[in-house]
Amino acid sequence: MQKLALVTGAKGGIGSAISEKLVRDGFKVIATYFTGNHECARKWFDEKGFTSDQVTLFELDVTNSIECAERLALLLETHGTVDVLVNNAGITRDTSFKKMNATQWNDVINTNLNSLFNVTQPLFAAMCEKGGGRIINISSVNGLKGQFGQANYAAAKAGMIGFSKSLAFEGARSGVTVNVVAPGYTGTPMVQAMRQDVLDAIVDTVPMKRLATPEEIAKAVAYLASDDAAYITGETLSVNGGLYMQ
Repeated sequence: MQKLALVTGAKGGIGSAISEKLVRDGFKVIATYFTGNHECARKWFDEKGFTSDQVTLFELDVTNSIECAERLALLLETHGTVDVLVNNAGITRDTSFKKMNATQWNDVINTNLNSLFNVTQPLFAAMCEKGGGRIINISSVNGLKGQFGQANYAAAKAGMIGFSKSLAFEGARSGVTVNVVAPGYTGTPMVQAMRQDVLDAIVDTVPMKRLATPEEIAKAVAYLASDDAAYITGETLSVNGGLYMQ
C-alpha cells in the first residue's frame, strides 16, 4: 500500500526537492500551499511534471490553528492517516534586533514555530493510534549557532529542536519517531540569486567550500522517513558542510 507524506512549504527550493525525493521513493505526497495561492501551486505542480497519483495539492494556512484542525481532520477522514509529516514551511524577516518590530517577530514565529503545533497536533494522535509514523522538522544551522539579524528566525528554529525532542518522548512507545534536519546554506534558487560577492563570502565560511544542494537535504529527510531509521528519534541531523559542529 502506498504511504502518504504531507510536506508543508512544498514548493520552495528545499520543499520541492523533498517532495520529488519522496515521490521517487514511492510516497504519495500531500503538498501544502498557502491559502489563495492555487494558481502558483498548480504552476509548480505542472512544471515538476507530477501526476495526481504522485502529488495532491492541499490548501493550508499553517499559521491558522482552526483552519489546520478542520482541514487536516478532513484529510484524515479521506486517507486514514499520514505516514510521514515534514514540517518545512518557513519565512525570514531579517533585521537587527534593535530595528525589529513586532510584526517581523510574530510573522516568523507564527510561520516557523507555531505552525508545528498547528499542523502536527491534528496528525500526531492518528499516528500513535496506528502504531507508527515519522515526523521530520526542518530547522537550520542558525537555530543551533545563532546569526546576526535573525533573532526571530534563530529563536523559531531552535524552538523546533526542543519541540522535536519533547514530542519524541511522547511518540516513542507508539513507534512514532520525531527528528530534525538542520540544513546549512543551501543552493536554492533564492540563495543562488544573491550577488556573487555575497555568495562567495558565505561559501568561504563553510569548511567544505560549497553550498549544500537541495537534493542533499532531501536525502537526509528521506532517510529519516525510511524504515532504516526506525530506531532514531529525538535527533538533529546537521547537513551543513562542517559550518557548525556539535
